[in-house]
Amino acid sequence: MLNFSEHPHRRKNLLTGEYVLVSPHRSKRPWQGQVEDVISTERPFYDPDCYLCPGNKRADGTQNPEYTDSFVFVNDFSALLADTPNEVYDEEGLLHAESERGICKVIAFSSRHDLTLPEMEVGEIKSVVDIWQREFEILAKHEWIRYIQIFENKGSVMGCSNPHPHGQIWAQGLVPVEVVKEGEQQSKYFNKHQRSLLGDYLALELKKNERIIIDNDYFVVLVPFWAVWPYETLIISKRHVTTVLDFTENEKMDLAKTLQELTIRYDNIFKTSFPYSAGMHQAPVNGEKLDGWHWHMHFYPPLLRSATVKKFMVGYEMLATPQRDITAEQAADLLKEQSTTHYKKNL
Repeated sequence: MLNFSEHPHRRKNLLTGEYVLVSPHRSKRPWQGQVEDVISTERPFYDPDCYLCPGNKRADGTQNPEYTDSFVFVNDFSALLADTPNEVYDEEGLLHAESERGICKVIAFSSRHDLTLPEMEVGEIKSVVDIWQREFEILAKHEWIRYIQIFENKGSVMGCSNPHPHGQIWAQGLVPVEVVKEGEQQSKYFNKHQRSLLGDYLALELKKNERIIIDNDYFVVLVPFWAVWPYETLIISKRHVTTVLDFTENEKMDLAKTLQELTIRYDNIFKTSFPYSAGMHQAPVNGEKLDGWHWHMHFYPPLLRSATVKKFMVGYEMLATPQRDITAEQAADLLKEQSTTHYKKNL
């Protein structure tokens, strides 16, 4: 019998068709690798040098309004530009490039410089969810846009260039690689069974109850069976909807509560502001209707053993296939153990 907690094994990612190597016996090895200093996360209520704080000037000279909740603007240094000409470059079928149009926006989650999602009130997070929905609707009206990626990089280790709590939206003219892979797997399953792939997966996970972290009226948070990152999680809507635009007021409030609880649990693991990259995956827009798509949100955090020990894809993972030591079940158990009261409130 295959013992998940003892034997090396591969697990298949239902959303991409790819595999991750799990080596549970390696979690017992002593750590003599890189140990980093813990960066203080104590920040002021307002920082006069922050480009995102209310009333401050951004890097390009634009002045922010004196906003009191959330604030949205087109990124001053966008990775994609709306006026990019439509061109294709090809040389002998060996050197190929295509132009890419897009619109990139920044969302300051709060006017306060010192808050992150786990420390915000549910109502404040609900306002962010409202902005996600509103901006999705606005961007989808551009007929040339095919995909809208809503995401957040939290922490400098995840490439966040400004500590003020914020997320981003990149809308683009082509559907990106990871979304294409997930779309193909979900469409294939739906065409065969006339049911949502994630809906059936969620029903099985709820039945087994081995990797479930949060289960409320409208959403479930779990460590996916195929998780790659140490404490990777997946938020899945219980109702089969294709985009954030489909959520009702009750669902948006429940999503806000879910995001608050999950991120509090993250912070409480190592008593630190837990870094991660997180983002929604949803159906492309302005193309064929994809009934098989099921809204979900990924969280990819790099912390492994403590606030000072991180895990990124290196060596074998970059050259061969992703690999992890702690199992998804072990990660789920630790997340479930965490309090839903933020650790700072007990200091």
